[in-house]
Amino acid sequence: MSVTTVGWREWAAIPEWGVPTIKAKLDTGARTSALHAFDLEYFERDGADWVRFAVLPWQRNHDDAVTVESPRVDHRLVKSSSGAQSERPVVRVPITLASVTVDAEITLTRRDEMGFRMLIGRQALRQGLAVDSARSYLGGRPPKHVRRQNRKQT
Repeated sequence: MSVTTVGWREWAAIPEWGVPTIKAKLDTGARTSALHAFDLEYFERDGADWVRFAVLPWQRNHDDAVTVESPRVDHRLVKSSSGAQSERPVVRVPITLASVTVDAEITLTRRDEMGFRMLIGRQALRQGLAVDSARSYLGGRPPKHVRRQNRKQT
């Protein structure tokens, strides 16, 4: 398997959910990836558990919220870096960063106070990505107008 080196922070995409860009922190200390999600609603479709939620792709901006419906693959007790435990729904979706697409298990949680809307953990990274903790954005950056959207205050 070929390995692509990425930085400790990268721009990612979740095309299946209509999220073309989201800034992510790559965290080898976290097992599972996490995504800032709100307005969670649990429901059943064709006998399977699903979750509906909203995603804000920008850090300091409430524009461009995306509503997503996804099968819920699990519900886990997750311990945060501060030691707090919370139960979170888990979904699975392909994410792309540095032109590499990986299948990611993602826990849904409020990340309002966190520096990044998305955290990408070891389970996703080990699918062909190596993190250079001294570098950032090795996978490239979106155009300046997209990056400015991430900094816009609303």
